[in-house]
Amino acid sequence: MQGWVFRIGIIAVIAVGAIIFRDRLSGGAGDLKIGECFDEPVGVEEVSDVQHHPCTEAHTAEVVFLGDMTGANETYPAESAFEDFLVKNCVPAWEAYTGKTLQTDPVLTLGYFVPTTSSWGDGDHMITCHAARIDGAPMTSSVRKP
Repeated sequence: MQGWVFRIGIIAVIAVGAIIFRDRLSGGAGDLKIGECFDEPVGVEEVSDVQHHPCTEAHTAEVVFLGDMTGANETYPAESAFEDFLVKNCVPAWEAYTGKTLQTDPVLTLGYFVPTTSSWGDGDHMITCHAARIDGAPMTSSVRKP
């Protein structure tokens, strides 16, 4: 009986720890939510995992928009289709979230993640747009307008 109580105790500690430290754990880039802060991976073509951070700690990006592109799974969109989607969806969302104008802001820029060819074929059409500093320096607060 004591063995089961011990095992349940360990599981409970792990579960509580996961809840408490959720915003500091590495996780799938596709699992990000609007308002979450993370470190944008540098020098990689395909981003699968990102390091989450509370927005009050050093981080390099903050999610401002999530949206699904339309299109058949069999046909990966052209670069121009992604650009059109970003202009129509991500830019207005970025500006509403930050309260700034993207083209004239001297500090922040727009970053984004698009599905890979293979994940698109599997039905992943999610676009993740985020705010980041132009110079890549870390931020220690949210970019959300007050």
